[in-house]
Amino acid sequence: MDREKLKQSLSDAGCCDDISRCILERFESGNTDEAIRLMKKERCRAMDEYHESGKKVDCIDFLLRNLKKEMNNN
Repeated sequence: MDREKLKQSLSDAGCCDDISRCILERFESGNTDEAIRLMKKERCRAMDEYHESGKKVDCIDFLLRNLKKEMNNN
């Protein structure tokens, strides 16, 4: 993969500059296994954020349902 494409893809994925730089350095030095390990670690971090966001959306949905129910009962 082209360096600039990889750098942009890591940025699009939400990787911070430090992590992106580490991954790019690993790829450029031929240490692909370590680059992949770092990307998998970043994927786990992104999934944790995704699940946290989902919990927040669930809470808002709960509040909206309860407010609508209260409004209909009044």
